[in-house]
Amino acid sequence: MSDAPSLEPTGWAHWLDLTSREMEFLQGNAVAVMVMAAIEQHGAHLPLSTDLDIGQGLLEEALTHLPARFPLVILPPMAVGASDEHLSFPGTLSLSPELAIATLEAHGDAVARAGLHRLVLINSHGGNQAVMDLAGRRLRRHHGMMVVKVDYTRMPPPGTLPAGGLPAEELRHGLHGGALETAMMRHLAPHKVRLDQLDHPRSRGEAMAEQGLLLAPEGEAAFAWLAEDLHPEGVVGNARLGTAELGGRLVAHYGKRIARILRETQAMDTGRIRG
Repeated sequence: MSDAPSLEPTGWAHWLDLTSREMEFLQGNAVAVMVMAAIEQHGAHLPLSTDLDIGQGLLEEALTHLPARFPLVILPPMAVGASDEHLSFPGTLSLSPELAIATLEAHGDAVARAGLHRLVLINSHGGNQAVMDLAGRRLRRHHGMMVVKVDYTRMPPPGTLPAGGLPAEELRHGLHGGALETAMMRHLAPHKVRLDQLDHPRSRGEAMAEQGLLLAPEGEAAFAWLAEDLHPEGVVGNARLGTAELGGRLVAHYGKRIARILRETQAMDTGRIRG
């Protein structure tokens, strides 16, 4: 019997489904991908699994846009992330930043031992951004690994979104549990959304913007915030604008961009360039 990996018809495989011996046959130019998420409060209308559901959903959408036989290995998701800013609310699970960095580095070490040099992190939780920055740089130093950090909140929205979807104020201030997350959850996991709890908590950031302040929760002069600093309920944004139809458009848009990033990562030279 062949020891070559048993891949899906598209070429990708789940890390968990391979045997240790099959790992030895992975292509050296294959891309490892891992969803980085969080298990944390998202108000009264969204479940604790929101970030994980969205991250997994975006990856699954991206897979549908990859070419045949694309060399990709899907790691188990890092479901619990660094969520210190949500610890005041019941249900939140969180790793300390130090432990989250160490956990991500341990995953990267395993990828390197498997002979792979490209790791794409699909992040669906803002609190993981600093963790990815630090761990990714360390993996680059220790293994020469190309670590690509993908965060859908930093991607441009669909071109038709401002006119036919969300106002600019919502895109700027709906940072947690607002229209974006609600829309994608209504598309990906509608049975988990408590429609009778949809609301529009006003963000502290909106009030600061109306005062003409440069200081803001996010932006050029961002301050370190806890969820309750934005609103006592720990969520902000107009969840009522988050329709399932909008969610479908968002997931398709982000999934296509993630697929493009995976293709570009696979084609990229991972060698270090020295002056």
